[in-house]
Amino acid sequence: MGFFFCQNNEWLFIQLRIRGYIMASQIGQPTTLKLTKHIQFAVIIGSGVMGAGIAAHLANAGIRTLMLDIVPKELTAQEEKQGLTLSDPAVRNRIARENRQKLLKQNPAPLASKSLIDLIEVGNLEDDLERLKEADWIVEVIVERLDVKQQLFATIEPFLREDAIVSSNTSGISIEAMREGRSASFNARFLGTHFFNPPRYLKLLELIPTTDTNPEVVRFMKQFAEERLGKGVVIAKDTPNFIGNRIGTYGLLVTMEEMKKGGYTIGEVDSVTGPLLGRPSSATFRTLDVVGIDTFVHVANNVYDLLPEGPEKDTFEVPAEMKRLVAEGSLGAKSGQGFYKKVGKQILELDVNSFEYVEKKALTEPSIGQAKALPGAKNKLKAVVFAKDRVGALLWPIHAKTLLYSAQLTHEIADDIKAIDEAMKWGFGWKMGPFETWDALGVEKTVAKMKQDGYDVPAWVDEMLASGNTSFYNENGQHYDATSKTYVGSEQNPKEIRLRDIRKSNGVLLENNGARLLDVGDDVAVLEFTSKSNAIGVDIMQMIEQSIDLVEKNHRGLVIANDGKNFCVGANLAMMLMEAEDENWFELDWIINKFQQSIQKIRYSSRPVVAAPQGMTLGGGTEISLPAARLQAGLETYMGLVEVGVGLIPGGGGNVNTYRRLLENTPDGLVNLEKAAQKTFENVAMAKVSKSAFEARELGYVRSVDQISMNRDHLTYDAKQLVLELDRTGYTPPAKSLIPVVGRTGKATLELATREMFYGGYVSEHDLKIANKLAHVIAGGNVAFGTHVDEQYMLDLEREAFLSLIGEMKTQQRMQHMLVKGKPLRN
Repeated sequence: MGFFFCQNNEWLFIQLRIRGYIMASQIGQPTTLKLTKHIQFAVIIGSGVMGAGIAAHLANAGIRTLMLDIVPKELTAQEEKQGLTLSDPAVRNRIARENRQKLLKQNPAPLASKSLIDLIEVGNLEDDLERLKEADWIVEVIVERLDVKQQLFATIEPFLREDAIVSSNTSGISIEAMREGRSASFNARFLGTHFFNPPRYLKLLELIPTTDTNPEVVRFMKQFAEERLGKGVVIAKDTPNFIGNRIGTYGLLVTMEEMKKGGYTIGEVDSVTGPLLGRPSSATFRTLDVVGIDTFVHVANNVYDLLPEGPEKDTFEVPAEMKRLVAEGSLGAKSGQGFYKKVGKQILELDVNSFEYVEKKALTEPSIGQAKALPGAKNKLKAVVFAKDRVGALLWPIHAKTLLYSAQLTHEIADDIKAIDEAMKWGFGWKMGPFETWDALGVEKTVAKMKQDGYDVPAWVDEMLASGNTSFYNENGQHYDATSKTYVGSEQNPKEIRLRDIRKSNGVLLENNGARLLDVGDDVAVLEFTSKSNAIGVDIMQMIEQSIDLVEKNHRGLVIANDGKNFCVGANLAMMLMEAEDENWFELDWIINKFQQSIQKIRYSSRPVVAAPQGMTLGGGTEISLPAARLQAGLETYMGLVEVGVGLIPGGGGNVNTYRRLLENTPDGLVNLEKAAQKTFENVAMAKVSKSAFEARELGYVRSVDQISMNRDHLTYDAKQLVLELDRTGYTPPAKSLIPVVGRTGKATLELATREMFYGGYVSEHDLKIANKLAHVIAGGNVAFGTHVDEQYMLDLEREAFLSLIGEMKTQQRMQHMLVKGKPLRN
């Protein structure tokens, strides 16, 4: 994933002679420049997988987009049957229209909500050129041929506004060569914008300026991409495959080379080149299957054809095994087989010698188990790379070669080592970039071993060590600069609030074993969960109450956020199961009541509380978010009340707060009580989880007044600003009020659908029991339809239902199964 390669090998010939020819700060600047101040309308030229994916992500960011493609030269059979001709708009726009429709069916979904497709218009490159005059940004995403791209830019230039930005999404063709023949005004506003696939999910965006790109264009696009598109931006030089794909391709080819040298199998390599190294679980060969082996071959060939004769060029020669797979049509996941093949439920691996698919196997050396038992990614990494067995024999040369190659290329492909590290983390999912990896392994130790093994170490690395600097990053996070021979810091974006840095600079206001309270400035506090997976236990409940008490006295408001992968995966299931198995019902009742009261504390705080959910926000994580004054949700927020999966229903106010939110989103009237109750029941009974913050809004968890952050790194900052805005406008907490419910008649309606599913064999008897308990809670018990009930009454119903279910043997079996297997049990 993250590879977008070219099929063409043309490159501006001067690139072969120039190494590290220009710093980003030295880019030429015309004397005058008109530049758009906002990107509100974009045109994507090329509607293939990448073009449509970019259009979808612009729609996620709320940007209106026109997607253009070529005009078909022939009618389809269906068009002929309909009596259409080549002049009909439906035919002329067919390619872009069909690719637009494919966005609704793709998985993972490129659109954060299917409704966002309305922001994408379609057209063609003959009838709609005039519409280019409306565009603030034009992105070329057509076939990877230099002559075709040059011709396109010559065609569209007369239709462009003089302040519009133009870019190419190429991953291999020279940006310098593309703009030859264009005007000075065009060249000042032209650059490469290399998205990684899929654009919604992969953070990396490489910006590639030319020698004539105005620095203001680069600055504008960097800020726009970070803030509006949520990207991590690196400035790359105009070299073959830029940063990410150059290093990534090299590392994959070296891995295959070492595999063949050592007689390892595909499965053995993948078993130790994934999470043990801080890499994605797809490791090496599964990644190639997902990307497409043919796609990978294109990028390797692109570099190979552009490099001078020598060892580096030889490394990029595509292995015979890959060529054979492509020739046979075994391209990976898209063709059904590649390095792996699924037969029934079994995954088979390719034997690269016999070219037969055989049973998959993994390395089982003792060092693997020892590494897994160690805390922290760095310790795991050192344990396997330096292992004195077949694991180390494979991983040491792979790392030595890849680290040295990164060092050799540093000033050729980027201005500094940090750009290389960030490109590999954001584009390939590495936890540590090459130079961070080198620091983790120990620079002095590895360099000595590299020299002992006969590797050439770049002079600047030797000079760094000789000067007494033994790491690429110092304790302040600054990186070593070979030019100045000192550590330098990158400009810190003020919107990137890192809580670990806040802890160092400001200290901790409150702390226990499950959470801590920090001061992030401007009299705003942040409550950060610190338990494993941020699971909710009594420590977190206590910290919520203590934090709000302190914030009400000393602060303008509170943000609930963290820097982790996920906001909160729910309650501490193991603790709850242990109490249930020991029949500590009084203790369980106290815990659930404590959780409910901490939730109420959030809702009725006199100071605004803003929850900043992102990643998995499940069960109790959703329950903590719902009572907040506002949500500042990350785009990738997977939110839902999933307790039925372990035989329970929400116990921390999740039912009542979801119901209340859905009531708030509908006009008054008794019919809307039924709608709100029905949707709440469906959300909880079906354990619906949003696949984005936009879908969380559709489920009713995120309201129209809540905000969505595109950039995960800006989430805490955005939430802080929302707190300040609420405080400035005179925030007052909601008044306590009675809640209208559907009562026993509504309860009967809710129960009916589940009963029919039970009789049809779709749900078990225990599922039916859970659903009936849930219906009782949402309906407000056995009162009359339209009765207004007290909030605490609803919470009591919820707590009673939770406690009765956790006492059931089948529920405890489900909880145990989830803890052991990580998936639901249907019993």
